[in-house]
Amino acid sequence: MPAQRNITVIGGGVTGLATAYALLRDGHAVTLLERRDDVGQEASFANGGQLSYRYVHPLADAGVPRESVSWLLQAGSPISLRLRADPHQWRWMLAFLRACNSTTNARNSQILLQLALRSQDELTRWRGEGLKDFLWRQPGKLVVYRNAAKFRKAAAGISNPEREQVLSPAECARVEPAFAALAPRLAGGIFSPADEVADCYRFCLSLRDAMAAMPSFTLRHGQASLRQGTNGRCDVLVDGRAHETDLVVLAAGMGSRQMARAMGFDLPLYGLKGYSLTVASPAGTMPDVSVTDYDNRVVYARLGDALRIAAMVDIGARDNSINPRRIARLRDLAAKTLPRAGPYDTARAWAGLRPATPSGVPIIARTRAPNLLLNVGQGALGFTLSVGSALRVCDLVRGNVRGDAAPLTNAT
Repeated sequence: MPAQRNITVIGGGVTGLATAYALLRDGHAVTLLERRDDVGQEASFANGGQLSYRYVHPLADAGVPRESVSWLLQAGSPISLRLRADPHQWRWMLAFLRACNSTTNARNSQILLQLALRSQDELTRWRGEGLKDFLWRQPGKLVVYRNAAKFRKAAAGISNPEREQVLSPAECARVEPAFAALAPRLAGGIFSPADEVADCYRFCLSLRDAMAAMPSFTLRHGQASLRQGTNGRCDVLVDGRAHETDLVVLAAGMGSRQMARAMGFDLPLYGLKGYSLTVASPAGTMPDVSVTDYDNRVVYARLGDALRIAAMVDIGARDNSINPRRIARLRDLAAKTLPRAGPYDTARAWAGLRPATPSGVPIIARTRAPNLLLNVGQGALGFTLSVGSALRVCDLVRGNVRGDAAPLTNAT
């Protein structure tokens, strides 16, 4: 057990909460700073619900730039781009394009896979020790493909047939009968029987409640900010007042970039807006297995007595406001795919900005400030990677890994 330290985690989303919980389990005293009145209110609130441990390929891949041209020309495409007179957007997009090759994608996919599988193992341990009430299930996940070339590419990439099974359209229908009507339009599917689903927001609340019972934990609400201190260290302010701490872990999602600028560096984060619908579906109409409609980039997951449908990536969105046209498109896709699982007109709509790096690999590292660590950039995989990312922070605190300073550009 490492010596106890006073550690401040900034950010009450799923990444920050999991980090705080892991550090508490490691014997540290932890203060969690959250600017909202409660935890889990932003990108963690109504995401897709998939704990997609084995399908963690980054968005940046060979063919994506060419495919994105067709997406930009069609209404209701799964990915939209709004160009802005914003140097940060252009730098991020150029870095994204540099990562769009098969070699880089394969390397980054392996990094994410290792982090994801570590997440799954540790979450199993946490659940076994009493963490509960977040609608966890292990139904497996089915990724269905309509395009034959994309399906062949996905099937060729399977390295462990026991963990990922290549299915025909008829076999897809047998694995998840709710999608049987879709089978004639499918090229095939990939089924991962060990993948899980859960409600991310409820997971946040479960972590909050579990930590509230620990004497070394403090949850403090207020506006956190950083400033340069003596000897290159990072000072923390809460509502403008000094907050004493030994170490700081910045895990505040999109808010991390603005805070880091006060320390003189620029985080390569960009908000990829996603949307979801939560449907109170009749019993027997929802899929049991978690399903991803790959070509439309839509995920379906049953969470308790509700169906969560999540989709789309909007690049260039500035806030969490709901675009009515995107939600209308999502309702239409869901109604055509699972017509019996409605009523979709009464579904609760949500949108959130997911903090992504160009490569898709999160930044979990030390910085040139000796007491500041980063845990940011999990993007659309925030829930899936949260626990593994938290353990990586614990490794850095223990000194079990080198923990080189993150290669960040200077703020301008």
